[in-house]
Amino acid sequence: MSGHSKWATIKHKKGALDAKRGAVFTKVIKEITVAARNGGGNPESNPRLRTALSKAKECNMPADNIDRAIKKGTGELPGISYEEVYYEGYGPAGVAILIEALTDNKNRTTSEVRNILEKKGGSMSGAGSVAWQFQKRGLIVVKKDAAEEDKLMGIVLDAGASDFTSEKDSYEIISEQQDFEKVKKALTDAKITPESADVTQIPSTSVKLGLNEAKSALALIEALEDHDDVQNVYSNIDVSDEVLQQLG
Repeated sequence: MSGHSKWATIKHKKGALDAKRGAVFTKVIKEITVAARNGGGNPESNPRLRTALSKAKECNMPADNIDRAIKKGTGELPGISYEEVYYEGYGPAGVAILIEALTDNKNRTTSEVRNILEKKGGSMSGAGSVAWQFQKRGLIVVKKDAAEEDKLMGIVLDAGASDFTSEKDSYEIISEQQDFEKVKKALTDAKITPESADVTQIPSTSVKLGLNEAKSALALIEALEDHDDVQNVYSNIDVSDEVLQQLG
């Protein structure tokens, strides 16, 4: 699977897909609420909630907001009931797009997501048309100046990582979903701070794009990311380092 995590790297380096702070809070609160609803309010026994709380910490969400979101999920406080929905589609140059959303009105969200896809040169496709190309995995990125390669490789492979690759400026560590927390903890115990660490959808194949195609595809994905109900957008986009640099 080496190299197929390029989309996550593009997102991280560009930084252009990060919504405004208020919108980030809204998305993370929804995720905390649904995670607590599905798996309970104790992060020790709820991996999805642990991951959501890590995201809340990264965006400096106040503790009161987090507490209320958990209690709304567990039913201790009244709140909106969100439904998890997934959309599949294609973007410019035929890139595959997988969209995860949380909504209180599926019909509205479906219509709006379809509209964004069509306006930006993409199209919505049927269930199963794209999802088979992706696998949910843990992905941890560590800057090269944060650890020596041999030491880092030994730590993560001993902790259960399934793949380790050396990119231009960083190391990328992939794990099975169930091993993600263990690998992340091993790095924390070794006092190695990752640049990013997420459970994500990694494509089994990728589509390499030139500059203009990449700009069009990223414009579509940015528009999807800006939608309040969209939590995550995954793609099998790949670009050369030269194109990535030109994207800014």
